[in-house]
Amino acid sequence: MPVHHFPARPVASRIRPFSITKALFFCLLCLCTAFTFVVAHAADSDAKIEPEKVLDAARAQIDMVQKKLETHGDKPLDDAQLAELRSTALGAQAQAEAAAGAIEPLFTSVKARMAELGAPTEGTPEAPDVAEQRKQLAKNSSSLDAQIKLARLIAVEAGQASEQILKLRRTQFQAQLGQRTSSIAAPKFWSGLLAEWPQDLGRLKPMLVDLAALFNAVSAGTHVIVLAAILLIVGLRIQAGRALLRMSITRVAPGRLRRSLHATILVLLTTATPGLIGGVALLGLRLNSDIPDLVESLLNQAIGIACFGGFVTGLGNALLLPGRPTWRLPPISDAVASGLRWFPLALSIVLSFGWAAQRLAVLINASLVATVALDCFMALTLSITLGLAMQRIHSLSRLVPGEEHQARPPLPMALSLLRGAVWIAVASSIVCLLSGYVALGSFIIKQLVWISLVLGSTYLLTGLIDDICGSLLASTKRNGGDEGHSRPWFRARSQATVLVSGVMRLLLVLFALMLLLSPFGGGPGEWIRQIDHLHAGIAIGEVQIRPTSVLTAIFVLLLSFGAVKLLQRWLADQYLPTTSLDSGMRLSTATLFGYAGYVVAIALSLSAVGISLDRVAWIASALSVGIGFGLQAVVQNFISGLILLAEQPVKVGDWVSLGGIEGDIRRINVRATEIQMGDRSTVIVPNSEFITKVVRNVTHANPLGRVQIKLSLPVNTHAEQVHDLMLLVFQENTEVLDEPEPDVMLDGVDATGLVFNATGYVGSPRSAYRIRSALLFEILKRLRDAKLPLISPPTMVLKESGQEA
Repeated sequence: MPVHHFPARPVASRIRPFSITKALFFCLLCLCTAFTFVVAHAADSDAKIEPEKVLDAARAQIDMVQKKLETHGDKPLDDAQLAELRSTALGAQAQAEAAAGAIEPLFTSVKARMAELGAPTEGTPEAPDVAEQRKQLAKNSSSLDAQIKLARLIAVEAGQASEQILKLRRTQFQAQLGQRTSSIAAPKFWSGLLAEWPQDLGRLKPMLVDLAALFNAVSAGTHVIVLAAILLIVGLRIQAGRALLRMSITRVAPGRLRRSLHATILVLLTTATPGLIGGVALLGLRLNSDIPDLVESLLNQAIGIACFGGFVTGLGNALLLPGRPTWRLPPISDAVASGLRWFPLALSIVLSFGWAAQRLAVLINASLVATVALDCFMALTLSITLGLAMQRIHSLSRLVPGEEHQARPPLPMALSLLRGAVWIAVASSIVCLLSGYVALGSFIIKQLVWISLVLGSTYLLTGLIDDICGSLLASTKRNGGDEGHSRPWFRARSQATVLVSGVMRLLLVLFALMLLLSPFGGGPGEWIRQIDHLHAGIAIGEVQIRPTSVLTAIFVLLLSFGAVKLLQRWLADQYLPTTSLDSGMRLSTATLFGYAGYVVAIALSLSAVGISLDRVAWIASALSVGIGFGLQAVVQNFISGLILLAEQPVKVGDWVSLGGIEGDIRRINVRATEIQMGDRSTVIVPNSEFITKVVRNVTHANPLGRVQIKLSLPVNTHAEQVHDLMLLVFQENTEVLDEPEPDVMLDGVDATGLVFNATGYVGSPRSAYRIRSALLFEILKRLRDAKLPLISPPTMVLKESGQEA
């Protein structure tokens, strides 16, 4: 394996983050554009539907299908004929349903116009033009109703015919597996093949003559151009492989995404190259002469077979990657990968040539013994190829590399069972082929190859999806930084990335299961048709729930929620700050708007799915019992929250006291209110507590805080001096408001002495405690300086310095 060397670059310039977001956005834009085009084209096609002609054609098709099914017992139909008949029946069913869909709006319009005219009044003659219009509307209504019923009848008959054909195909498929022919080891088999050989060559000769004539009709210049185009495709494939390796190293950050993306693009390149070469060759043949239909069918199928062979080769090489163990996705040792280097190409050649030979036998209507021989030889070659590959894996994986005499540890149980199942399948296929059960042996080995291809493709694609979403998530974390992890947009984007990854992988696994079941008589087309029938929806009472309506409702709900969020943010950040509302009222208004917007969004989504608001009354009545018993407290708190937001007895920013809890209201939610205490802790209080209990709102009418200090002095104290001293302390403090101005009152004279009460106001009750402490320190200091003693409390014993006890 040659090693490619690239010019060294600085690390910062070599490794650049791959712009996956832009690529995914571009793909999404293309898909949306294509979807819009298809919808517009379908709408245009529906507009051109002529119901009478469509129904006549559908009736003729379903009559032909039913006639052939009735004569099925006289001359059994093969699987290809049955598949064609079922396709015809399904086409007739689709035409009938489309015709019914086109007629129903016209019928509804006619009924509405008849309702506008109303019932004729008895005994009163109608105007001639009104009577004529009523007669014509009645005639049109009867005709349209008959056409709708006919369309529905044809659709039902077509559906029954398609189901009958599907059962016949499954019965024939199961019967073929049990049929036995002469073994290839028996002389009878070879004698029969030799006896039919001249006739088969005679059937093949006209096609060979047409191919030779078609090839000879191509001019030399066309040959040169086609050859140059093929060489150009091969050269571009080689350069694309090198560019892919260079892009993976220089453009994609190190990690699994680099490996999975490289493997996926490698499969795509290897699949497209044979198809492009075949397409160029077919185009060159078409330049000089017309191609017969039989030959053109063979060439078109050959191009498809070449693409399939390229896919098998590309998938095998992408998973093995011999010589590049650090780029290999599955945990395969380098020795096994190098030892199986030949296997993908060999498997591709066997499958391609075998499939091409079988298709050629069908086109020329080869004899039964020739068809059986081709199927047997292909299955036997596949079995031998897989057996050699399994033997090679077993011999290469027994010993540890570099330590020939040290055995490897035993394989896990699941891997051992899988390997045993493959050996059993290969052996069973060979035994069935040699004993004459060609159909069963061919089915076993082909099913084994098919399962391997589906599982390998699923492994590659699921890894790619997981790596892309993981890269997007890592990019989101890097861009958000440490502080961004707590932001709502970061959490939403991260959750959306993980959700998309899970949904896409689930859909991929379901599609893989669908493909795995396709050889049993029901292919992807059958599943797609079954899924397509869901467009009629599921009836729940009088409501018809359709998948398209559900998707539309989800889209409307998400779009409405996003619009409500944007409008709520615009109100809170831009519009409401320009009004005279305070911060708490602004937040409450934005919250109320959000609740109303969410209700409207839910109503719109229900309307989109086909459920009007009057039809949810039974849901509300059914839930009333549960609300009365189990959800009473929740509903009570919810209603209380709405009352708090509407009446504003308390609002965000208020200082409240409730049942021993005192602090600031930080947020009023639907169910509870958050109160921040003085120690910075948060208390969650149910909203019903603010409605049913006594609440002290310190800042409800006035946000000011009051500072009150009471001091007791002896009776012989100079009252005016104490008054002036305390008032001066209040006035000198900068945090005490001048309006309302502070005041000092003589509260009374009692047995303890004179009681002075000083009062002042501050900007917030939250700072009253701190300012009161500062005022007390200052008052006590000045009283000491003025030698004005305080009265000692009864429990306090004071001892002056220098005195003995």
